[in-house]
Amino acid sequence: MRVLFLGDVVGVSGCSKLVSNLMSEKKLKEIDFVIANGENAAAQGVGLTKEICEDFFACGVDVITTGNHVWDQKDIMKYIDTEERLLRPKNLFEPAPGKGFHVYHSKDNVKVGVLNLMGNVFMKKCEDVFEISQKFLEKNKLKHDYDLLIIDFHGEITSEKNAIGHFFDGHATLVVGTHTHIPTNDARILKGGTAYQTDAGMCGDYDSVIGMNKENSLNRFLKKNSVKHFPATGDATLSGVIVDCDINTGLANNVQSYIFGNQLKNF
Repeated sequence: MRVLFLGDVVGVSGCSKLVSNLMSEKKLKEIDFVIANGENAAAQGVGLTKEICEDFFACGVDVITTGNHVWDQKDIMKYIDTEERLLRPKNLFEPAPGKGFHVYHSKDNVKVGVLNLMGNVFMKKCEDVFEISQKFLEKNKLKHDYDLLIIDFHGEITSEKNAIGHFFDGHATLVVGTHTHIPTNDARILKGGTAYQTDAGMCGDYDSVIGMNKENSLNRFLKKNSVKHFPATGDATLSGVIVDCDINTGLANNVQSYIFGNQLKNF
């Protein structure tokens, strides 16, 4: 089974690229299941809406994960309680709308667990991610509660992402980072059989500062006249990870970075 994970979708350009191309890319790459982080998909570049989620589901996304901007569009708080295909970080302080883990069934009836976590370092305050992860593994087992387990770790620093990858090694199919919007060149299979990449990158306009308008961003750094950050609107590139999964073990047979667009290239 082949799973595609897409990094943070940013603004109108990222949404447009995804909606226009995902169906054909799924067919071309023989993708069976798609997960996308949508926490920057709104036109403002923060949060997402019910309408965006429905557009994603209609074009072939199976599950949407999020992160620290999950509540930035307030109408999502009601929608997330009724839409099980939309997740928020599991370690947000409770009580919180929605949930951070669910088991889905692929078209071939493979049980795919998706876990959404958020880091603690330089991030919005949330429960200790390693304590939550330990409790999760005490209650949930690969090849018992699900056939595959995909983990979106929404975090700022590489060391924390590395650590969570090793923590879940042998217990998950894929651990992939989101949030920094820059794809890392370290896709690999860890010793225990879990596929890993520190950050999937973003689905957005890379002629920018992590998806935001570059002129305005530079002005903010230079303390010149500027306004609130807003997304760049050029042609977007889709970035993520493709993992070939072993249904018998629940672990990874192969993992590779995925890039679709003209701004970045796979080598």
